[in-house]
Amino acid sequence: MVESISYTIAHQLGLNTELTKAIAVGHDLGHAPFGHGGEKILTEIAKTHHLHKFWHEKNSLHFVDHIELLEDNNHNQHNLNLTYAVRDGIISHCGEMNQKYIQKRDNYINLNDYQYAGEYNPWTYEGCVVKMADKIAYLARDIEDALRLNVLSQSQIDELRNELNQMGSYQFHAINNGSVVNYFIHDVVENSSVEKGIGLSQEAFDKMKVIMKFNYQNIYLIKRVQIHEKYVSLILHSIFEFLYDYKEHDDFIQALKQDLKQYPKLIGHYLTWLEKYADIPQYPRQNIYKNQIIYDFHHDQQALEKSIIDYLAGMSDAFIIQVFNELISF
Repeated sequence: MVESISYTIAHQLGLNTELTKAIAVGHDLGHAPFGHGGEKILTEIAKTHHLHKFWHEKNSLHFVDHIELLEDNNHNQHNLNLTYAVRDGIISHCGEMNQKYIQKRDNYINLNDYQYAGEYNPWTYEGCVVKMADKIAYLARDIEDALRLNVLSQSQIDELRNELNQMGSYQFHAINNGSVVNYFIHDVVENSSVEKGIGLSQEAFDKMKVIMKFNYQNIYLIKRVQIHEKYVSLILHSIFEFLYDYKEHDDFIQALKQDLKQYPKLIGHYLTWLEKYADIPQYPRQNIYKNQIIYDFHHDQQALEKSIIDYLAGMSDAFIIQVFNELISF
């Protein structure tokens, strides 16, 4: 969704659509499973083990810099080596910021100096477009999903539509993903400029804030979601602790291999992860891996914890549920 929205806006504004697409494709790599709920749990785990706070924009940069690999003609695996503009757009994409206009910054910064999400605006207008598209994308999509899951009723959505239609001249005939996205895309194209940046009219900005408030009150903060977050916490903590317990073994790789038949999905995939990114005593890497080593088990006492958090952050919702079910199945 972010990719299609940002591409459309960039095309209409005469911006670099290839750069925009590259940023949009990479912006959610390394996002925790289960969205911001999963991100919160990974932050708790990281804090417990005295690691840096987990936040997905910086983790997305970490993934494109260190995790995602590209195979050459000899089947060797290499890091991506993306341009600064793409990497900057990825770490700067936070769509939760309350900004009417997003003006690109002029100064070059070391992207590793980022301390928190939204600390800086993107370096390019293309990055600003992706950041705005990220704000737009989840507005109506979450409403549609909530309606489908019976979290929302149609009457609640109708009340939202009536409230929006009392604000300014534009009238929504329906509140759905297509109508909302189409409205904001047109507004961004009409109101963006070199002087102001990528932005919205006052009417559209006010409507956006009303929709966001509606989503928080009726979707994100309800009891059903809070219960689901406990389920997410159980999954992430259980898998982390299961793998972390192998740290007690003198040869934890051999210990993992001994349990491989019992937990083939979890341990099998985790061993493959370590094979790609770790330097472990007595277990030399295959020659095909030309990428940077991330987990140095020779010198870093927290290499295991870091590898597990990265491994979890790279999972999809569907896969992590499969792994969890493997752990609790008899």
